[in-house]
Amino acid sequence: MANKLEEVLGAAAAIAKGMSVTFQEMLHPTVTEYYPDEPPKFEERYRGVHVLQRDENGMEKCVACFLCAAACPSNCIYIEAAENTAQVRISGGERYAKVYNIDYNRCIFCGYCVEACPTDAITHGHGFEAASYSTATLVKRKEDMLAPVPAGATAPVVAGGERSAH
Repeated sequence: MANKLEEVLGAAAAIAKGMSVTFQEMLHPTVTEYYPDEPPKFEERYRGVHVLQRDENGMEKCVACFLCAAACPSNCIYIEAAENTAQVRISGGERYAKVYNIDYNRCIFCGYCVEACPTDAITHGHGFEAASYSTATLVKRKEDMLAPVPAGATAPVVAGGERSAH
């Protein structure tokens, strides 16, 4: 008889312990994200879609060193380099990335490309709406990832003083 009583008391204690956790959580405020109506709040280290950064003068930071492509375990980064000339200056180095594509069909957002970049040209942004019904739209080009030219910066200049379309 004592065994049965111990089982009943043990079960009651377990239920009471579980209900105490439930009641404690009921007293905490509810955390709700109103996503489409308000922008989501991300942690600082969130790894969203990539951003190709510019320096304070508006020049591209990427010098086409290919270290990001070499570090990528999923082989999703494709780069074609071109030489900067006196007439056309796109980046601060000798070369710039004429073509810079990231295939988000393959990207695993590991961050190795960001860590490998010696000029901090590629970073993870906070963009997260990358879903698509077509895999062709998941290949992002350099133009899709470039950060805007900072206000007051003299963007990459072509001979004759006009701004470059790159």
